[in-house]
Amino acid sequence: MKIAYLGPSGSFTHNAALKAFPEQELVPYANITDVIKAYENAQVDFALIPVENSIEGSVHETLDYLFHQADICAVAEIVQPIQQQLMVCQADRKIEKIFSHPQALAQGKAYIRQHYPQAQIEVTASTAYAARHVAEHPDQPYAAIAPSVAALEYGLKIIAQDIQEIDENYTRFWVLGEKAPKLTLPVQSSKISLALTLPDNLPGALYKAMSVFAWRGIDMTKIESRPLKTVLGEYFFIIDLDNQESELVDFALEELKTLGINYKILGEYKVYPI
Repeated sequence: MKIAYLGPSGSFTHNAALKAFPEQELVPYANITDVIKAYENAQVDFALIPVENSIEGSVHETLDYLFHQADICAVAEIVQPIQQQLMVCQADRKIEKIFSHPQALAQGKAYIRQHYPQAQIEVTASTAYAARHVAEHPDQPYAAIAPSVAALEYGLKIIAQDIQEIDENYTRFWVLGEKAPKLTLPVQSSKISLALTLPDNLPGALYKAMSVFAWRGIDMTKIESRPLKTVLGEYFFIIDLDNQESELVDFALEELKTLGINYKILGEYKVYPI
């Protein structure tokens, strides 16, 4: 079985793929669109892509593609804590340059300022690219901020663990496929994700859409608007709902139809924390 994921090797997405599919063939792709297209073109059995980070927010490339261009559903969600490590080729060498993705550099800013105030900061496309760059220059006084899987992937030594400033940092990943995969991770909850489009001639349309879930006691865990890409001021709304009582959710979706509110199911899935 083949699993497409957002590469390169040593990235946080790679780590999530390893945890979810430890015995399957993992195939990296350069961007989210290519990952999804690999699944659409039947090159792989499942695709794993990031959908939201607790600090940075939603991954718009994922949500926009699934709404506008694809007819694919998320069939599982992996939730991974984001922990940043400082790694080098040789631990006894003075660090003069630190490489990483801008988000990782921002998360480790306080640690860098305290321990390596003179080090030059270099931005890379991803944390995994940073680790690979350091590994490719073993004679240089370089370090990378990256996940621990990158140290294993590229043979680097971790000299400082968990240097991120915010501990409560998590990323949600969606598994796209025909049916739910068999995972050995523990199940945390069950959710459904919808994209709603509202009619122009229905006053209080968003309020009425939310009411069909509220009066049934269905917990909404997220709501976000995205441009509909038609004219200025038109949006679709992404909502995540608790799906423990799926029959209640089905009734709510029927009520949405009677109100003239269109929806697209982006995913119906169980949540697996790492």
